[in-house]
Amino acid sequence: MVSADPAASSAPVAAVATALTAPQTSASVVICCYTQQRWADLTDACAAVRDQVRPGDEVIVVVDHNDALLARARQELDGVRVLANQGVRGLSEARNTGVRASAGDIVVFLDDDAVPRAGWLERVRHAFTERHVVVVGTSVAPRWEGGAAPGWFPAEFGWVVGCSYRGLPTRRSPIRNPIGASMAVRRSVFAAVGGFSDAVGRVGALPVGCEETEFCIRAASRRPESRVVLEPDAYVDHFVPVARQTLSYFVRRCYHEGRSKRAVARLTTTQAALAAERRYVRAVLPAGVLRGIGGSVRHPRKFLQAGAIVVGLSATVTGYLSPRRPPPRPQPGAGPLGTDTPRGL
Repeated sequence: MVSADPAASSAPVAAVATALTAPQTSASVVICCYTQQRWADLTDACAAVRDQVRPGDEVIVVVDHNDALLARARQELDGVRVLANQGVRGLSEARNTGVRASAGDIVVFLDDDAVPRAGWLERVRHAFTERHVVVVGTSVAPRWEGGAAPGWFPAEFGWVVGCSYRGLPTRRSPIRNPIGASMAVRRSVFAAVGGFSDAVGRVGALPVGCEETEFCIRAASRRPESRVVLEPDAYVDHFVPVARQTLSYFVRRCYHEGRSKRAVARLTTTQAALAAERRYVRAVLPAGVLRGIGGSVRHPRKFLQAGAIVVGLSATVTGYLSPRRPPPRPQPGAGPLGTDTPRGL
């Protein structure tokens, strides 16, 4: 989940960042994948990225513990470097593998089922001309299988399907963390704070997340003068299959989001872990419920959307409050993420 961070707008230049201009900034685009069921999406994503890279950029595909997919990607994907995840299974260590293998000034992470629109990479690159910017997120538009969202689906819950949602800034603004489907990190941040934690984040199809949240909170705590920003004019289209358009998936994803937030709170602080969510619950969701109820006379689906907001919030809170074993914490003093570092933290 992402929200604006007004306090960050006055932040000074980040000590961790070096001054770069757009023409000087090289990019390593890292695409992580784990299943052959997304092969068509992966090839589309790779093709769209190859159309946007400059000389000096690179495209890296990291396959998460799937030997058949690894062999196929190495044989059939042109113009990219294909690697196997060298850490434990899951998105966090797949990303860390990509970071260790990359050389760009910025590392851009793209989901294997997200296809960038024209100008995406240049807009991301340009956002880093502000040297205090260390992480950049983009707009993530849903590409619904079947052509349209379910009538009951509320725009406020776009994050359930890994996409932008109502309540995000509409112009470049500071945020706490980006949506992971399309985000970029200045390389120097990894040297300062390490990589993505495997104590949180998605493993296969399990609908959990928050590795981006934990990473950005950790980066800010080490370098509080740094800025994480949203560049809403940079777009990717994120495929949403029919299987993720059901109410049961909606509730399950919200529940696991709550559990993920609790894990992040243990790894960081509850205040930092829930800073964005407080505004979202106080302002965005009540407005969505009122909008739904007010428009239900003319459009009955609006009433369903208002109900889904209540259900989604309830499931998320239930997940947050559910008992669970504390996740393993990163070992203290593990050091920065480097080419010779065996783990991400």
